[in-house]
Amino acid sequence: MNSATEAFQPLREDDPQTVSGYRLAARLGAGGMGRVYLSHTPGGRPVAIKVVRPELAEDPAFRRRFRREVEAARRVRGAYTAELIDADVDASPPWLATVYVPGPSLSEAVARRGPLPVPAVLWLMAGVAEALQVIHGAGIVHRDLKPSNVLLAADGPRVIDFGISLASDTTSPTATGSAIGTPQYMAPEQALAGETTAATDVFALGQTAAFAALGEPLYGDGPSVSVLFRIVHSEPDLSRLPESLRPLIARCLAADPDDRATPAEVVAWCRQRLGGDADAGGGPAVWREVAGPEPVVPAPVPDPTSVHTRALGTQPSRPPHSPQPSQPSPMAWQPPATTPLTPEERRRRRRRTALIVGAVVTVSAVLLTGLAWKVMDAADRARERSAAAATSSGPASGGKTTGSGGSKGSGGSTGPGGSAASTPKASKAPAAVPFPQVRLDQENSIGIKDPVRREDRTGDIRLDCEKNSCALASDTSVIVQLYADPGTGNLDTCGLLTKAATQHELPLAASAPGTEICLRHPSGDIALLVIQTKPVVRLPDLPGWITADMTVWRAA
Repeated sequence: MNSATEAFQPLREDDPQTVSGYRLAARLGAGGMGRVYLSHTPGGRPVAIKVVRPELAEDPAFRRRFRREVEAARRVRGAYTAELIDADVDASPPWLATVYVPGPSLSEAVARRGPLPVPAVLWLMAGVAEALQVIHGAGIVHRDLKPSNVLLAADGPRVIDFGISLASDTTSPTATGSAIGTPQYMAPEQALAGETTAATDVFALGQTAAFAALGEPLYGDGPSVSVLFRIVHSEPDLSRLPESLRPLIARCLAADPDDRATPAEVVAWCRQRLGGDADAGGGPAVWREVAGPEPVVPAPVPDPTSVHTRALGTQPSRPPHSPQPSQPSPMAWQPPATTPLTPEERRRRRRRTALIVGAVVTVSAVLLTGLAWKVMDAADRARERSAAAATSSGPASGGKTTGSGGSKGSGGSTGPGGSAASTPKASKAPAAVPFPQVRLDQENSIGIKDPVRREDRTGDIRLDCEKNSCALASDTSVIVQLYADPGTGNLDTCGLLTKAATQHELPLAASAPGTEICLRHPSGDIALLVIQTKPVVRLPDLPGWITADMTVWRAA
């Protein structure tokens, strides 16, 4: 996904324009459970919306499983997961929305640049294992961990579709029964349609890491039955893997689930092998090299404006001097073929047209009559106000009047009812300007005014860290944290909460990915900061940092 063209596809004719109020901006892809679209929250935060396939939505058993898995997934909030922020399991069809992760999947990255270097594989395993800790801690087994379900953001991997794969039942029945998952990345007990546990996901982690290091599935491709037979009945061939990765991947791929490494052991093993790079925070540099440049996320789709219909029989206007097409384009719209009308049909159409025209004329007359009364009433009121204003102006005031909110002026009035009063113009809501994945550390700062990203500490927002905690601080702007459900932050909410706020510092100890923070600049600019990642534990010897999506509404 090197460009917006690759990452975002235009909506097709059979795609919806909106999903429960979310206006769709592009198509992201399709899978076994449904289609995925790009949209935005009211505050401009990009989200990925997955819409369930209609045939699955008609299955009552599917809806029950989908509801259970969505409720469980709501509890998952980790640095290496794409958080679920909204869903409607009762909609037709059901849908869910997660935080949009700007980056390719592991399968796409490997297809583009080949196998990953050993340090990148170690960072990958550590990040995915940490995500599994959070997922398992919420009582969920992923069941379909694979390269296409691991997205590579600029600051590390993100695991998606956790807890939802159980509902999809995307794998066709095999010789071993009906199993859930992708054959190349299943564990033996999963391939045999047996009990799946947290250790099942660890086996898939080992296979995913092997794919990243080799550039192909460890157990090969081919018919599902053949792949599953090799997983169940043969030992994996680890000789092709880099020697430094073999011990850990072998632990993950143990046939007995009790012999496999735990996610915590995987994290500890990877940190030990990474050495000083793990403590120095060298991961982001590795991911920028692997993931490539971030795609430019399309802007939110504006609300539809009024649509004016063309008169029947007219053709779309063509720019001056544009050549006539020599032959119709295969993609151009062509009017449907029509058959001649019978005399009776023409008479019926004329009678129907006459009735419609008569009704329109009647309604128009009523509206015009009401409008005339309104205009005359408004004129009478204006004359009354002018007379009252003239009466109140006497010799003592020298003919000068001061209206409410107006200023004194010679020989006239500027208040309500005065002849010089101007009609206030309707204010237009400022446009949301998104700044995705802004990194804030102890060396830089963020400016609500341009430039937004600053390499010094002179911006409006900075990160101050002491001992085991960090806080957002500002010398110019007030800061307020939202405690409502994620995705509720917008211009109206932030404008209301920050109007009387006086706080210029906000501790981040209790914040997590998805936390929304409102800021107001003295100029009137409003900003919404949505934390994306932060260190799980703040260590005294390590620099503090966070990444966040920021949306700014410029004051008029």
